Amino acid sequence: MDAMPASNDILWSPEPDSMRQTALWKFADGAGFNPEDYDALHRWSVSEPGAFWTALWDFCNVIGEKGDRAFVPGGSAWMTGARFFPDAQINIAENLLAGDAEQVAIIASDETGRLCETSRGELSKCVARVAAGLKAAGVRPGDRVAGILPNDTDALVALLATLSIGAVWTSCSPDFGANAIVDRIGQVKPVVLFAASQYRYASREHDISKKIAEVVGQIPSVSLLVHTNGPAVFDLPRTVATTGFAQFGEDGALRFHRVGFDHPAYILFTSGTTGAPKAIVHRTGGVLLQHLKEHTLHGDVRRGDRVMWYTNTAWMMYHWMISALGAGATVVLYDGAPILKDNTGLDCSPLWRLAETAGITHLGFSPKYLATLASEAFHPEELHDLSSLRALMACGAPILPHQFDWCYQHVKSEMMFASISGGTEILGCFLIGSPIHPVRRGQLTVKALGHAVDVLDERGASVIGRRGELVCTEPFPSMPLTFWGDGGDRRYHDTYFSQRPEIWTHGDVAELTPDGGAYVHGRSDNTLKPGGVRIGSSEIYAVCESLSEVEDALVFGADHQGDEEVVLCLKPAGGQSISGTTVEELRRRIRSEASPRHVPARIHVVSDIPYTINGKRVEGAARTVVAGGQVKNLGSLANPACLEEYRLLKRKNAR
Repeated sequence: MDAMPASNDILWSPEPDSMRQTALWKFADGAGFNPEDYDALHRWSVSEPGAFWTALWDFCNVIGEKGDRAFVPGGSAWMTGARFFPDAQINIAENLLAGDAEQVAIIASDETGRLCETSRGELSKCVARVAAGLKAAGVRPGDRVAGILPNDTDALVALLATLSIGAVWTSCSPDFGANAIVDRIGQVKPVVLFAASQYRYASREHDISKKIAEVVGQIPSVSLLVHTNGPAVFDLPRTVATTGFAQFGEDGALRFHRVGFDHPAYILFTSGTTGAPKAIVHRTGGVLLQHLKEHTLHGDVRRGDRVMWYTNTAWMMYHWMISALGAGATVVLYDGAPILKDNTGLDCSPLWRLAETAGITHLGFSPKYLATLASEAFHPEELHDLSSLRALMACGAPILPHQFDWCYQHVKSEMMFASISGGTEILGCFLIGSPIHPVRRGQLTVKALGHAVDVLDERGASVIGRRGELVCTEPFPSMPLTFWGDGGDRRYHDTYFSQRPEIWTHGDVAELTPDGGAYVHGRSDNTLKPGGVRIGSSEIYAVCESLSEVEDALVFGADHQGDEEVVLCLKPAGGQSISGTTVEELRRRIRSEASPRHVPARIHVVSDIPYTINGKRVEGAARTVVAGGQVKNLGSLANPACLEEYRLLKRKNAR
């Protein structure tokens, strides 16, 4: 069955000599473990958290004062009360900017294909200037600074300058609507706002100066607006100081304000489809150690490597990507659409041209991007020199087995492919890749070091080879500090610990394998229950994505006569229709490749599929409107107008 490949379905294995050169191998050996016994290393990492995270701190040469205590248990509040390095003093920016001043820190590119390199020395100089501007504006440690910026060098400078003085960074992408921006950064009362007056996407220039003015008018805490991307005139509804980014601050020495391990560094936001977006406060030390572990050990990112993830500045993967600076890598920033349209159709080459010209070693993107490349029959290895590429990564939704095949057939046969899974909540991964393990078709390779990941069934028992709830049973440094705002601790606890006291319940349906890997089948709140039996949607998506007539699909459950039935909505590929024959073939294949319970009771053809502004399908919103309800926060959706079509879907008109 496509969604459940055989455990020995190995697509790639690292060479023994290359395994010994990896940081993960060296770390295990230095800690006294046989590097080939990952299970033992993992058990130590979760049973002796103080020893493990201390070893990681030392191995990654973290700059700062570690203090005498590495781990303080939480007693009866075993997870939420635990503390890591309570005496430490560190600064994320200091660690990310360390290194040879002549080394390239940033390669920035956009849809035009231009490349602009910035050295670590040049980057530090820019950060020092902007940090001086923030201090002169009265920004103090703990104050919030916000950005509405494209993925360019200015955005990274603003973020690092904020962290360097102990302030807290939060951001939205410039394509967000005004209400979506206010719903997010407005919660945390930023005192300074960095904003682009315009940006380019899909070969079009977008002037957002009016939107920025509207946002400033609705967030009274903003006392200074720093605008990027050229001169701009803002018709502001109230008096606010404004200045251009290039004129902001004065040159001088860069000094870092070290803060405690639990001092807030970032505030990120949930999608907000079920209400106001939750503002998740992340700890300085947790972010730094988590990201250094993932880049250095699991990603085998080395000094001089070049790392890129296709992301906007609001998604957690942006914050994750830029931390590769701390592993000595160059980060590659791309601003624009990953696929462009021209007179001949879709141009799928922008990211691959960049991978070739910039010499990218680690490249990451979403499963939807992979699906589009496959549907367009785009084969990067035939068109581009990808000799520098060592690792390909994907996250954001379950990566389907045939997408693993596509990567090894059409990108590169000799590389690590890592399907990774975690979330904004932990600013990292629970399940992740490994440079010393084979890649098995459809599987996430290993449990991340330092995370006591498990899967529990309806009895609360740990299971292997069966689906259940993904949980983490031991504390880890990148657990959120709190949710911002009144009742933040309670809301945080209710979200992740209400189902199982002092056990993190992540909200994913997962399955551990005997090989030590895992499958993630989707979100728990999107689990289908026809006849009362829990099934996942990934198998249905797998069949849909293999059909050339189907561009996209959405699966959700709908109540019918006291039971739940499976509803499948199909968006036809451009210029094609979905025939009755296709529908019959779809049902037949779902029955044979998944199970009879997976076969949709209703199939509708729709013009669009709802997505969040961060690019994730929104099954819950479709289910709500089909049932006659109202989606609480349409501002979280990229295309909310399409839900009106779903509201009109009737069972009697289904195929």
